[in-house]
Amino acid sequence: MQYFSISEIKEWDRFYRSNFINSLQGFKPVSLIGTVSEKGIPNLAIFSNIVHIGADPALIGFINRPIEAAPHTIQNIELTGEYTINHIQTSFVAAAHQTSAKYQADQNEFLETGLNTFFIENLKAPFVAESDIKYGLELVEIVPITHNNTFLVIGSIKHVLLKEGLIQKDGFIDANKAQTLTSLGLDGYYSTEPIARFEYAKPGKELKK
Repeated sequence: MQYFSISEIKEWDRFYRSNFINSLQGFKPVSLIGTVSEKGIPNLAIFSNIVHIGADPALIGFINRPIEAAPHTIQNIELTGEYTINHIQTSFVAAAHQTSAKYQADQNEFLETGLNTFFIENLKAPFVAESDIKYGLELVEIVPITHNNTFLVIGSIKHVLLKEGLIQKDGFIDANKAQTLTSLGLDGYYSTEPIARFEYAKPGKELKK
Protein backbone atom coordinates (compact mmCIF):
# COMPACT_ATOMS: atom_id res chain seq x y z
CA MET A 1 0.00 0.00 0.00
CA GLN A 2 1.33 3.44 -0.91
CA TYR A 3 1.81 6.07 1.80
CA PHE A 4 1.76 9.84 1.31
CA SER A 5 2.38 12.46 3.98
CA ILE A 6 0.71 15.86 3.74
CA SER A 7 4.14 17.50 3.48
CA GLU A 8 4.87 15.39 0.39
CA ILE A 9 1.44 16.10 -1.08
CA LYS A 10 1.95 19.84 -0.71
CA GLU A 11 5.02 19.62 -2.96
CA TRP A 12 3.09 18.16 -5.90
CA ASP A 13 2.00 20.09 -8.98
CA ARG A 14 -1.08 22.17 -8.11
CA PHE A 15 -3.45 20.49 -10.58
CA TYR A 16 -2.20 16.99 -9.76
CA ARG A 17 -2.61 17.71 -6.04
CA SER A 18 -6.10 19.13 -6.58
CA ASN A 19 -7.25 16.04 -8.49
CA PHE A 20 -5.77 13.79 -5.83
CA ILE A 21 -7.43 15.52 -2.88
CA ASN A 22 -10.76 16.08 -4.62
CA SER A 23 -11.09 12.40 -5.50
CA LEU A 24 -9.84 11.08 -2.14
CA GLN A 25 -13.29 11.28 -0.53
CA GLY A 26 -14.73 8.86 -3.08
CA PHE A 27 -18.07 8.98 -4.84
CA LYS A 28 -20.33 11.88 -3.91
CA PRO A 29 -23.83 13.07 -4.76
CA VAL A 30 -23.81 15.70 -7.48
CA SER A 31 -26.69 18.06 -8.23
CA LEU A 32 -27.60 21.33 -9.86
CA ILE A 33 -28.64 24.19 -7.59
CA GLY A 34 -31.10 26.64 -9.11
CA THR A 35 -31.54 30.22 -7.90
CA VAL A 36 -32.80 33.53 -9.21
CA SER A 37 -31.07 36.92 -9.00
CA GLU A 38 -32.40 40.25 -7.80
CA LYS A 39 -33.07 41.14 -11.45
CA GLY A 40 -35.01 37.90 -11.97
CA ILE A 41 -32.25 36.14 -13.95
CA PRO A 42 -32.20 32.36 -13.36
CA ASN A 43 -28.89 30.92 -12.17
CA LEU A 44 -27.74 27.32 -12.25
CA ALA A 45 -24.57 25.79 -10.80
CA ILE A 46 -23.27 22.29 -10.18
CA PHE A 47 -22.36 21.19 -6.63
CA SER A 48 -20.87 17.90 -5.43
CA ASN A 49 -20.72 18.66 -1.71
CA ILE A 50 -24.38 18.29 -0.77
CA VAL A 51 -25.08 16.59 2.55
CA HIS A 52 -28.14 15.29 4.42
CA ILE A 53 -28.34 17.04 7.79
CA GLY A 54 -31.60 15.75 9.25
CA ALA A 55 -34.96 14.17 8.44
CA ASP A 56 -37.14 15.91 11.05
CA PRO A 57 -36.93 18.75 10.35
CA ALA A 58 -35.91 17.89 6.80
CA LEU A 59 -32.61 19.73 6.29
CA ILE A 60 -30.05 19.62 3.49
CA GLY A 61 -26.71 21.43 3.46
CA PHE A 62 -24.07 22.25 0.89
CA ILE A 63 -20.66 23.88 0.99
CA ASN A 64 -20.23 27.12 -0.95
CA ARG A 65 -16.68 28.06 -1.87
CA PRO A 66 -15.28 31.49 -0.90
CA ILE A 67 -17.51 34.31 -2.14
CA GLU A 68 -14.80 35.62 -4.46
CA ALA A 69 -14.66 32.28 -6.29
CA ALA A 70 -18.37 31.42 -6.40
CA PRO A 71 -20.59 34.39 -5.56
CA HIS A 72 -23.80 34.02 -7.54
CA THR A 73 -25.53 31.04 -5.93
CA ILE A 74 -25.02 32.10 -2.32
CA GLN A 75 -25.83 35.74 -3.05
CA ASN A 76 -29.10 34.77 -4.74
CA ILE A 77 -30.01 32.50 -1.83
CA GLU A 78 -29.30 35.26 0.68
CA LEU A 79 -31.45 37.64 -1.36
CA THR A 80 -34.49 35.43 -2.00
CA GLY A 81 -34.21 32.83 0.77
CA GLU A 82 -35.09 30.09 -1.73
CA TYR A 83 -33.36 27.63 -4.05
CA THR A 84 -33.75 24.23 -5.70
CA ILE A 85 -31.60 21.10 -5.82
CA ASN A 86 -31.91 18.90 -8.91
CA HIS A 87 -30.47 15.41 -9.47
CA ILE A 88 -28.42 14.92 -12.62
CA GLN A 89 -29.14 12.15 -15.12
CA THR A 90 -27.01 10.77 -17.94
CA SER A 91 -29.11 12.48 -20.61
CA PHE A 92 -27.93 15.96 -19.60
CA VAL A 93 -24.64 15.38 -17.76
CA ALA A 94 -22.59 17.42 -20.25
CA ALA A 95 -24.90 20.41 -19.88
CA ALA A 96 -24.79 20.02 -16.11
CA HIS A 97 -20.99 20.05 -16.10
CA GLN A 98 -20.96 23.13 -18.32
CA THR A 99 -22.63 25.11 -15.50
CA SER A 100 -19.29 24.95 -13.67
CA ALA A 101 -17.98 27.54 -16.14
CA LYS A 102 -17.55 31.06 -14.75
CA TYR A 103 -20.55 32.80 -16.29
CA GLN A 104 -21.30 36.43 -15.45
CA ALA A 105 -24.12 37.33 -13.06
CA ASP A 106 -26.30 38.60 -15.92
CA GLN A 107 -25.98 35.35 -17.89
CA ASN A 108 -28.68 32.71 -17.60
CA GLU A 109 -26.96 29.30 -17.29
CA PHE A 110 -30.16 27.53 -18.33
CA LEU A 111 -30.03 29.29 -21.70
CA GLU A 112 -26.26 28.97 -21.97
CA THR A 113 -26.32 25.19 -21.47
CA GLY A 114 -29.58 24.30 -23.20
CA LEU A 115 -31.39 23.21 -20.03
CA ASN A 116 -34.96 24.27 -19.30
CA THR A 117 -36.49 26.02 -16.31
CA PHE A 118 -39.54 24.72 -14.48
CA PHE A 119 -41.39 26.85 -11.94
CA ILE A 120 -44.08 26.09 -9.37
CA GLU A 121 -46.29 28.39 -7.31
CA ASN A 122 -44.93 29.77 -4.05
CA LEU A 123 -41.28 29.29 -5.09
CA LYS A 124 -39.21 31.92 -6.89
CA ALA A 125 -36.28 29.64 -7.71
CA PRO A 126 -36.26 27.57 -10.92
CA PHE A 127 -36.11 23.79 -11.11
CA VAL A 128 -34.34 21.92 -13.90
CA ALA A 129 -37.16 20.58 -16.07
CA GLU A 130 -35.06 17.62 -17.24
CA SER A 131 -34.35 16.35 -13.71
CA ASP A 132 -36.42 13.41 -12.40
CA ILE A 133 -35.72 14.08 -8.71
CA LYS A 134 -35.75 17.67 -7.50
CA TYR A 135 -36.73 19.64 -4.42
CA GLY A 136 -37.16 23.24 -3.35
CA LEU A 137 -35.69 24.64 -0.16
CA GLU A 138 -36.00 27.62 2.13
CA LEU A 139 -32.83 29.04 3.63
CA VAL A 140 -32.36 28.25 7.32
CA GLU A 141 -28.88 29.59 7.98
CA ILE A 142 -25.47 30.19 6.44
CA VAL A 143 -22.61 29.06 8.66
CA PRO A 144 -19.18 30.57 7.91
CA ILE A 145 -16.26 28.13 8.02
CA THR A 146 -13.46 30.47 8.95
CA HIS A 147 -10.59 28.02 8.41
CA ASN A 148 -10.87 28.21 4.60
CA ASN A 149 -13.41 31.01 4.11
CA THR A 150 -16.19 28.73 2.86
CA PHE A 151 -19.82 28.51 3.95
CA LEU A 152 -22.20 25.75 4.99
CA VAL A 153 -25.58 26.67 3.55
CA ILE A 154 -28.46 24.90 5.31
CA GLY A 155 -31.93 24.71 3.82
CA SER A 156 -35.28 23.27 4.86
CA ILE A 157 -37.07 21.11 2.27
CA LYS A 158 -40.41 22.66 1.30
CA HIS A 159 -41.29 21.13 -2.10
CA VAL A 160 -40.47 17.78 -3.72
CA LEU A 161 -41.04 16.76 -7.34
CA LEU A 162 -40.45 13.15 -8.44
CA LYS A 163 -40.96 11.23 -11.64
CA GLU A 164 -43.75 8.67 -11.28
CA GLY A 165 -42.74 5.20 -10.10
CA LEU A 166 -39.67 6.10 -8.04
CA ILE A 167 -41.15 5.72 -4.54
CA GLN A 168 -41.11 2.23 -3.05
CA LYS A 169 -43.77 0.93 -0.65
CA ASP A 170 -41.81 1.97 2.43
CA GLY A 171 -41.09 5.50 1.16
CA PHE A 172 -37.60 4.71 -0.17
CA ILE A 173 -36.81 6.76 -3.29
CA ASP A 174 -35.12 4.63 -5.95
CA ALA A 175 -32.55 7.11 -7.27
CA ASN A 176 -30.88 4.32 -9.26
CA LYS A 177 -34.11 3.78 -11.21
CA ALA A 178 -34.06 7.48 -12.01
CA GLN A 179 -30.48 7.02 -13.29
CA THR A 180 -29.17 9.64 -10.86
CA LEU A 181 -25.43 10.11 -11.29
CA THR A 182 -22.65 10.44 -8.73
CA SER A 183 -19.33 12.25 -9.07
CA LEU A 184 -15.67 11.64 -8.34
CA GLY A 185 -13.33 14.58 -8.05
CA LEU A 186 -14.38 17.69 -9.93
CA ASP A 187 -14.99 16.28 -13.41
CA GLY A 188 -15.77 12.55 -13.18
CA TYR A 189 -19.36 11.28 -13.37
CA TYR A 190 -20.56 7.73 -12.67
CA SER A 191 -23.73 5.68 -12.86
CA THR A 192 -24.75 3.49 -9.93
CA GLU A 193 -25.59 -0.16 -9.44
CA PRO A 194 -27.53 -1.41 -6.41
CA ILE A 195 -25.67 -3.92 -4.22
CA ALA A 196 -27.88 -4.44 -1.18
CA ARG A 197 -30.43 -2.79 1.06
CA PHE A 198 -30.53 -4.05 4.66
CA GLU A 199 -33.12 -3.88 7.39
CA TYR A 200 -32.59 -1.72 10.50
CA ALA A 201 -29.52 -3.02 12.33
CA LYS A 202 -29.75 -4.15 15.98
CA PRO A 203 -27.04 -5.62 18.23
CA GLY A 204 -26.96 -9.42 18.11
CA LYS A 205 -29.51 -9.68 15.32
CA GLU A 206 -28.59 -11.17 11.96
CA LEU A 207 -28.99 -8.73 9.13
CA LYS A 208 -31.52 -9.52 6.44
CA LYS A 209 -31.70 -7.95 3.00
